[in-house]
Amino acid sequence: MEPDCEQVHGGEGEEEEEAMLWSIQEALERQTLQIGASACGATAVVDVLKALGVDVAPEEADRCVQTRLRRNESPLPDYLLSRSEAGATHAQLIAGAEEASQGAVTGCFFHLHPRRRVKLVPWLASWIQRGAVPVATMNMQLAVPKGEEVPDAWHHQLIYGVAPHAVFMTNPLDLVSEAVVHQRLCSESVLLIRREDVLQRVTPDCRLPEFDPRWKALDVQGQVRQMIQEEQEDGSKLTHVTIPAAYSSGVTLFALRQSEVGRELLNTPELPVL
Repeated sequence: MEPDCEQVHGGEGEEEEEAMLWSIQEALERQTLQIGASACGATAVVDVLKALGVDVAPEEADRCVQTRLRRNESPLPDYLLSRSEAGATHAQLIAGAEEASQGAVTGCFFHLHPRRRVKLVPWLASWIQRGAVPVATMNMQLAVPKGEEVPDAWHHQLIYGVAPHAVFMTNPLDLVSEAVVHQRLCSESVLLIRREDVLQRVTPDCRLPEFDPRWKALDVQGQVRQMIQEEQEDGSKLTHVTIPAAYSSGVTLFALRQSEVGRELLNTPELPVL
């Protein structure tokens, strides 16, 4: 499900397009590698706090973020529910950073879906230059390079810098084009579940409850039923079932609560819808 997503472009030289929290070498030395299963959000919080001068153990950050795990041994209904909320939302990241820092750090989330009137790199650069630390919450199932397998999760990544048309991120250390990052940041709150992950948990009496109206709107039960039926037929088959996701795509900006940029963040409205 590809979102209709685009950026607003301006003339050259209108805005600053480069800002770095760390150099590439510093990021290589300072970044925190994934601290546990589904814990990319808590991992990002560790690095956010590190960038803001607050030292917190990874285990404490994970406890404060309250990372949710996949229930891989559960029957299909509970497994799908666990997949829809595994990891953490941006709200958990903000609450976790605040608790782990004992209130010293605050955060503000900016939705990027539906489409917003924003030039992504200059917008990020302006906040980084003022001392904010961005974390991207992205649907990695979008903008998948040709020939690569569709990832099976969303991802939180700290943005440690931007340059013209490029975004630098940790966990993993990566340089990604602005266009690709923006596409992943502009997604409906849905998650694709692989065919094999569904079929291996189907039982004869399997019936999916509608956990909230979104499950009915996506007709998850009908998708599963179609997958089962396709096993008895030749021809093309669904590769994934689409379920609701707990996550919202966008960017969380973190800052020290008592700093000028921290106070500014708390009074900054959402980006305008395009």
